[in-house]
Amino acid sequence: MGIEEIQLAIYGYARVSTKGQDLEAQIQALQNENVEVIYQEKFTGTSTDRPQLHKLLDKLEVGDKLVVTKLDRLARNTKEGIELIEKLFEKGVKVHVLNVGLLENTSMGRFFLTTLLAVAEMERNMIIERTQEGKAIAKQNADYKEGRPKKYTQYQLDEAMKLLETMSFAQAEREMNRRGTMISMSTLKRESKKRKTS
Repeated sequence: MGIEEIQLAIYGYARVSTKGQDLEAQIQALQNENVEVIYQEKFTGTSTDRPQLHKLLDKLEVGDKLVVTKLDRLARNTKEGIELIEKLFEKGVKVHVLNVGLLENTSMGRFFLTTLLAVAEMERNMIIERTQEGKAIAKQNADYKEGRPKKYTQYQLDEAMKLLETMSFAQAEREMNRRGTMISMSTLKRESKKRKTS
């Protein structure tokens, strides 16, 4: 059997950096490229553990193809990206980046890879800088409060606490929900305890 007749596997890798983000768009794009097996994971930018990526890297063999939508899905920075793709080249694995094309193990291919990863890293750093600048400007506002916005207004909490004077937690929860404020029993108990200790 000639090399050209060997059926080589096509693997995909999809990743988002926060649990709230959706993988669907990446998965759809990979499926459109006839990817047979897609490894996927969600992890925060501070986490370095990517078990699905490691499983995939162990699985890849000579002649296989790895498909990703963008280079920054595969690596967080230029150094990591170059090291990872060089390892794949050494294993004889083809790397196809959908918004770039097939990366080749040639001098020009490596130069192209280094440039792309450097640009992607610069873009990420610029986004982080803009976010930090925006936060610094916002902090100058006297009303600025860091963290999540409060889910309930002071009026709504006061209203719920007033109901607890004559109702049980379950009854107060039902009454608040009936009035259009979806508040849980655990929130009522937490607020009640906080007011008793303050």
